[in-house]
Amino acid sequence: MLSASDAEHRRASAAFSRLLEDGERLLTHNYVLVETAALVQRRLGVDALRTLRDDLLPVVAVEWIDPPLHDLAMAATIAAGRRDVSFVDRVSFELMRRLGIRRAFAFDDDFEREGFDPV
Repeated sequence: MLSASDAEHRRASAAFSRLLEDGERLLTHNYVLVETAALVQRRLGVDALRTLRDDLLPVVAVEWIDPPLHDLAMAATIAAGRRDVSFVDRVSFELMRRLGIRRAFAFDDDFEREGFDPV
């Protein structure tokens, strides 16, 4: 959403707006924030990072990952034996299961393969 040149920019912006208009509760976790901040800073610069912090994150609740969930996701990552699904995504899957969340704001097919509905 921060990069107008991204292939999914328009779709992401429209979906995000719809979620806000529908009053959906938006949630992420601190591992996603770390990953996102690093990518935004490197690829788009500090101004984009500021926009992320000031304009997008205020409408998103942040769940902080505790040691048991971290360990569960690590075990799931190792058990899966795959390199193509990130540890951060595994943390997301386990958190979503823990909280009973079925929908994911993601373009990543891994969420659908794990049984979640992509928005």
